[in-house]
Amino acid sequence: MSSLPILGAAMPLSSYEVHKDLMLEKQRDLELQDFVKGEVLNGDWQPLAEHAKKLLDGHKGRLGIHGPFWGFTIDAMDPEIREIVKKRLLQGLSVCEAIGGTHMVVHSPYSTWDFNNLDNNDKGRERKIEACHLTLHEAVKRAEDIGCELVLENIEDKDPYARIELAESFGSDAVKISIDTGHAHYAHGSTGAPPVDYFIKAAGNRLRHIHLQDADGYADRHWTLGEGTINWHSVFKELGRLNSDPRLIVELRDVSGLPASIANLEAMGLAQ
Repeated sequence: MSSLPILGAAMPLSSYEVHKDLMLEKQRDLELQDFVKGEVLNGDWQPLAEHAKKLLDGHKGRLGIHGPFWGFTIDAMDPEIREIVKKRLLQGLSVCEAIGGTHMVVHSPYSTWDFNNLDNNDKGRERKIEACHLTLHEAVKRAEDIGCELVLENIEDKDPYARIELAESFGSDAVKISIDTGHAHYAHGSTGAPPVDYFIKAAGNRLRHIHLQDADGYADRHWTLGEGTINWHSVFKELGRLNSDPRLIVELRDVSGLPASIANLEAMGLAQ
């Protein structure tokens, strides 16, 4: 990575219209949030995709989507539920293909309970990975075919390495690692996980995507960068060691904080 990397952002199309000049001035990477809900994916989403393509005319940064995640996990054991999850992931990839998206965020299946219990059962880790393969194998093949990366984002993950083991088990360049700084900071502050920079160090050059949000180590705040207690210098020190060129996606609860987030990190000499 360069010494002063360019920040991208996650937002719905309605917010892109507001922040279009900011996103285009440095051709920032973009992650669209309009396609996470089953109601959208089950409906006629093609007009929305066409609107996205027209609105994004002139945008040359990397483009992707946050994939569907509400109400399910990718290690679903019930075969009927698994079919719904498979359908949602394939629907998300169809959106990526339609808009030219090259990444889709997929939520990690690892919970705090897993950290304490996977090794309490014979082959617990192997069974969890097997369940994820049953769900994801078609999506991985589809992602390979359309040139899209499925990036596995930490949610409750206390162990930075379990998700990496899962990603590598597919043996595919289409399955990579994502880190959410606020989720990692929550896990560090509330469940005893390592700090955020340790998550980055664990991922190494398998890291292709990062959600940048500030938090307090207690909850999933998605605050403006600089408003919480994350040590951004340690985060960007580890990012600076990588050559995998991860997308640096600012993901805020209130997208109006995007300009301030960029300005705050620029004032720290960390990003632009």
